[in-house]
Amino acid sequence: MTLPAIARCLTALPLIAASVLLLVPDAQAQTASTSTNAAPQRDGSHDFDFLLGDWKVHLRRLPDRLVGSTTWITYDGSARVRKFLGSSANLEEFEVVSAAANLHIKAQTLRLYNPASQQWSLYLLDVDNGLLPMPATVGQFTDDRGEFFDHEEYRGRMILVRYVWVHDGRASATMEQSFSDNGGKTWEVNWICEMVREAR
Repeated sequence: MTLPAIARCLTALPLIAASVLLLVPDAQAQTASTSTNAAPQRDGSHDFDFLLGDWKVHLRRLPDRLVGSTTWITYDGSARVRKFLGSSANLEEFEVVSAAANLHIKAQTLRLYNPASQQWSLYLLDVDNGLLPMPATVGQFTDDRGEFFDHEEYRGRMILVRYVWVHDGRASATMEQSFSDNGGKTWEVNWICEMVREAR
């Protein structure tokens, strides 16, 4: 760089500094405005309280997935959901039988709430084989609808998995599981679990 060019740069520095200083208050004001208008954090730690207790379960399951199958198997059984160690977490014991297909499903689900992220992590426990399959399915509720997602391997390829929970308060609830092999553009439902609270 020539000496005249350097001189011109040095002359321009005060103007650049002044411009930066003028921008700082605007940025601070914008940050303050954003903080003031931010919605208060929502406590979702009781979102699964509707599920506590004993349930009758009717399940429809699509065993052949992402191949265009329309052959469903139906099951009936029960579920019991209890608080876990006095926390917001809960543990579900689920057992259904298909008499027609001579099939039996036992499942356990651990649900943990993270107050920092305001999200739930759902873990399907495999107690028969002593396994904790990963990853967790993670999400949250908006009103009476919860959506939970994970990314996992299925038959040698990576897919998206989605759980959708809907409920009417405490008398009935439905959970659907869907798979997507195209990044969430389309979903195939493969598990529809309809639950009705046991009469006391």
